[in-house]
Amino acid sequence: MRIVVDTNILFSFFWKESLTKKLIDNPSFNLVSPETALLELKKYKEEIKNKTKINEKDFNFLFVQLKQQINFINKKDYDKNIKAAEEISPDKADSDFIALSLKYNCPLWSNDAILKKQDKIAVISTKELIELLPLD
Repeated sequence: MRIVVDTNILFSFFWKESLTKKLIDNPSFNLVSPETALLELKKYKEEIKNKTKINEKDFNFLFVQLKQQINFINKKDYDKNIKAAEEISPDKADSDFIALSLKYNCPLWSNDAILKKQDKIAVISTKELIELLPLD
């Protein structure tokens, strides 16, 4: 199942023993995110390190691991969906994620409740994503 991953989810990847990390590692999902999410992670690197209590080496290791788990898409590949996404999005900062969801006709994984205020794409929380997993 293809799913677009919001930056707020990607931040959680850096926590030790993170449920998000386990979900991202799950082979049932084909995860994509805009390349701009990588820039945002780098922008908040020091804050991520402080909150998760990891050092530079651990951050860099996890950053590389994240890039191997998620397909980061260049904006030119979904650019034609940006205008529609901006019209739909309750928060313009999330337009890239919505544009990717429109391009691939797939849900957006986000815990940002404001994104559920639109009805053009499905927005699923971490809790809802867990419920989609098959039982062992």
